[in-house]
Order: sequence, then C-alpha cells, then structure tokens
Amino acid sequence: MRYFFHIAYQGQHYNGWQKQPGIKSVQEVIEQTLSKILKSPIAINGCGRTDAHVHASQFFFHADIENEINSNLLYILNKALPANIAVFDIIKMEGKPHARFDAVQRKYDYFVHTYKDPFLTSQSSFYLLKDLDLDQMKAVVKLLPQYKDFRAFCTHPDKYEHTICNVMEADLFVNAKGDRLRFHIASNRFLGKMIRLIMGKILMVGKGQLSFDEFESELITLQPSKISLPAHPTGLYLSKVTYPYLNLEPRTEFIHSTQGIEWISI
Repeated sequence: MRYFFHIAYQGQHYNGWQKQPGIKSVQEVIEQTLSKILKSPIAINGCGRTDAHVHASQFFFHADIENEINSNLLYILNKALPANIAVFDIIKMEGKPHARFDAVQRKYDYFVHTYKDPFLTSQSSFYLLKDLDLDQMKAVVKLLPQYKDFRAFCTHPDKYEHTICNVMEADLFVNAKGDRLRFHIASNRFLGKMIRLIMGKILMVGKGQLSFDEFESELITLQPSKISLPAHPTGLYLSKVTYPYLNLEPRTEFIHSTQGIEWISI
C-alpha cells in the first residue's frame, strides 16, 4: 500500500533532502526512523531535492508499506524524529501516485534581513545592505512569469532535457520598516539552484550592479550578462506542493506570518 507523508523540516543541520553517502540528509534520517519503527527496511521518495541548509515548510514523500499502518504511527514517528522534522499527516493513497513526478506546482519563499539579528540566523538570509532600489527589484521579479526558458538561471543546464519552467507566480514583499524582504515564486518545476541564482540577481539589481535591461537580457538570450553567486541557502523555503489529487494547506504558519510581521507587496 502506498502512503503519502505530509511533513516539514528545518534544513540548516542537513546536507539537503536527498540521501547521499557520508553526509547527513533528511531522507536518510526519516528512512532509518521509519524502518526501525516498522521493523522492516523502508525506502521513501520525496517531492523534491532541496539543497543543503534549505528548509521546507511543506514537503511530501511517499512510501510503500506492506501492511496497513497503525493509527498510532503518526504519534510514534513524531516522537522518534528529531525536533527539526515534523510529520503532519499520513495519507493512504489509491494506486501508485508519485510524490515527485505527480506534483503540478511547487512554491518557494526566500527571506532576507538587512541587519544583523541573532534570532534570524537560521530562518532568514543576512545581507548587510542599505538603500536597495526596491522598485527596480520588484520590476525584474514581475518579468519572471513572462518568460519560459530559465537556462541562464541554472548551474548545470546541460544535464536537463530542457530548461523550460512555467512560472505561475512571482512577487516581492517588504516589511513596514523596509529591512526585511520576502521573494515568492511558484512554478511547475525548478532547475538546479534556480531560485538562489534568481535571488542573487535580484539583489544585484537592488544594489545597482545589474540593470533591468541586463536582467531581462538574460531571460531573452539565455546567457548570464554578469556572473553572480547563488544567494545563501539559509532563508529559502519550499513552502507548498500541489498535486492534481491532493492540495493541502501548509500546517505551519511561520512561512507566511514570520512571527507576526505584515508583508507588504511593493
């Protein structure tokens, strides 16, 4: 029987979701915990492959479990997992739906704070910046849904069959003081480090290091006009995953409220 698990995790202490030899991953921790509880080897398939130190306020994985699970598994699993991984729902599915390949939309949010704050260290990305051109940053963000090929915003584009992404939403928000930002984007798929590369370019625009025309040129020519590093992984959240047959609201409210802050669309 196939089950979907609805979870969230803080990724700062993990080298990403995907299991790899010799490193600590979210997938490995969950597989080991499930296998120990069920007394049988359990392999799981996640809805994506978040980078090292990236968070997920909504994430799904599926697992095939031979016997029907006990109703207490949710409680037992949460008790056994570390505090930075939470399981919200375990859903019995019909047939063989796939947590990764069946997803039709993924949403991400990237948080930036422009002043040093020890309480935001693991929740938001710190850039010591002043006088950002928020209007220009907003303008380039609004370009994203107008284009389909994001080859210029991918670290290794040649490993993909194509670099077409259907960006459905893109917006930039700021708090009332203007010292914290939230970049929001939704698409049917994302390329390697695509969001972090886009965010790095958006910050370059804000600092006056990249013009609106240069940013748009990268979307048109599919070549980076100026080289930039991906934005820091801390501050990036996979915040919602949608399926044709499953559309759950994220359980945690942190990603939207961020401790009561009101985000204003610029």
